[in-house]
Amino acid sequence: MLTLTHKTTMELVEALARKIWEWRAESYDLLKVYPIPRGGIPVAYALLPYVHSTIVDHPAEADIFVDDLIDSGRTRARFMEAYPGKEFFALIDKTNAAPTPANLAGWVVFPWEVTADGKDQSADDIVVRLLQHIGENPNRGGLADTPRRVLKAWQHWAGGYGADIPGILKTFEDGAASCDEMVVVKDIPFYSHCEHHLAPFFGTVTVAYVPNGRIVGLSKLSRVVSAFARRLQVQERLTNQIADALQEHLAPLGVGIVVTARHLCMESRGIEQQGSTTITSALRGVMRDSASARSEFLALSKK
Repeated sequence: MLTLTHKTTMELVEALARKIWEWRAESYDLLKVYPIPRGGIPVAYALLPYVHSTIVDHPAEADIFVDDLIDSGRTRARFMEAYPGKEFFALIDKTNAAPTPANLAGWVVFPWEVTADGKDQSADDIVVRLLQHIGENPNRGGLADTPRRVLKAWQHWAGGYGADIPGILKTFEDGAASCDEMVVVKDIPFYSHCEHHLAPFFGTVTVAYVPNGRIVGLSKLSRVVSAFARRLQVQERLTNQIADALQEHLAPLGVGIVVTARHLCMESRGIEQQGSTTITSALRGVMRDSASARSEFLALSKK
């Protein structure tokens, strides 16, 4: 996360003003600007000393649209499709193929998103808007601290993005002598969220590998499961990510993964089929190529 200072933001405003002047070919005609709610409003007002312009209330009246940030590009695409022939400008464009210091990765906080006491409200507003969208009153007493709690919870639920997988799977030779049989850790609990609805799915993972001169601490197998589960996921990808990580960093003779899970996106919405489970597996090395190793793993994972 990067919190921009007022000075940095004004440097971006000046750079944007130069870009607009280049686009309008030095014309001094009054430029009609429509600010994209909400982030475009402070940008439009900040541009007034630099660009001969006026702010209009409706996009149909505008010559250009301005925003603080182009992130996915969906807002820009929507406006450009609805109002062809107009231009769209932003302080920061993350979709730019030739990035500059202004095209920042990750979460960006602008000065107008920070309160007088220094509190960042940029993400809180997202939760507030969601509450409003579903018909709730964010000012209701019971919801007063909900934005803060939701963000804190999601920082935990999505904590796997910053996980150091090679560091977790640090292997050692001591204890691995003559260890060439399957190592199995069963029923490791996990909790994740599906990337389609942000709904929870949860269950257990069975992890097995056949050492090849090196072993890893048993607790590390649980940690690597958690590292991949604490991301937006689909169960199939989660299963293969765990298997691939073990195969890459442990270099065993083989890896076997079985994931059994319940999905609330299926149980609490849509078909609303409660109690069903989904099972996925991933096999690498001898677990896939050897029928006897595969049978042994599948038998152990069911016991």
